[in-house]
Amino acid sequence: MKTLDESIETTISETTNSFFKIKKSSSLSGGCINQSQKLFGEDGRIFFCKKNSKSFLPFFKSEALALEEIGSTETINVPKVIGFGEKEGHSFLILEFIEEGRPTSETGEELGRKLAALHQIRQPFWGWDQDNCIGATDQPNTKTSTWIEFYREYRLHHQFDLANRKGQTFASMETLLQNLEFFFTGYSPYPSLLHGDLWGGNASCDTNGKPFIFDPASYYGDRETDLAFTYMFGGFTASFYQSYQETLPLSAGFDMRKILYNLYHELNHFNLFGGGYASSAQSSINQLISKIP
Repeated sequence: MKTLDESIETTISETTNSFFKIKKSSSLSGGCINQSQKLFGEDGRIFFCKKNSKSFLPFFKSEALALEEIGSTETINVPKVIGFGEKEGHSFLILEFIEEGRPTSETGEELGRKLAALHQIRQPFWGWDQDNCIGATDQPNTKTSTWIEFYREYRLHHQFDLANRKGQTFASMETLLQNLEFFFTGYSPYPSLLHGDLWGGNASCDTNGKPFIFDPASYYGDRETDLAFTYMFGGFTASFYQSYQETLPLSAGFDMRKILYNLYHELNHFNLFGGGYASSAQSSINQLISKIP
């Protein structure tokens, strides 16, 4: 019976049509959900591998599909998918290894322009062909005809339910959910292909300074959700925002919707990590409620 490493070697060999044998591996930092490794082959090739429990396999499959869908748009660079599978109680995802480099003066500008190009890829529905995950939290993507309904039910309501199971409730939660339409007065978004989890740790550049993104939680939604999350932890340059705005201008009311959209991530971070994220979420709810007539 094959070991986990042998299954990984077979997957790489079959996908690339070239025999691959692991010479050594090294752990990579930067993530708290998966075990990430750099795989060195005896033939000099290098691949990136993520491992998790066997139950995580559907999430690796959805990540692979998202990377392939983004890659097929030829708008912004993502790692190529080599394969995925499971063995010995573990699941794995193997990707092209992109060596990270130092950003140049053009990196941020190019990232903003290419993200805007990605956001111009549209579908006639909100959601995606399958559910996926945001971090380690399941993320339902049921296809829906209106954005407000989708965001209410499959983003905020879902996270509120998860928090409630942990014993956490939020004041004015129902009032907010019942009045989401207020934040879309004069604004009608269209379903854009999203990265879905675009914080600074999921964007980088190669050794030539060319930007790429990874670890997507993709679906078709309001493009402002991607932009909003870039502000939550920072790490994006002024040239990134300027070039995005020049390519695909944002609409009036974004500053308030940014709070609404980052509430989803504050709730998710509470559900994943606890701590002070509950108070951050409550503060956002209070700000939003104060604007409703």
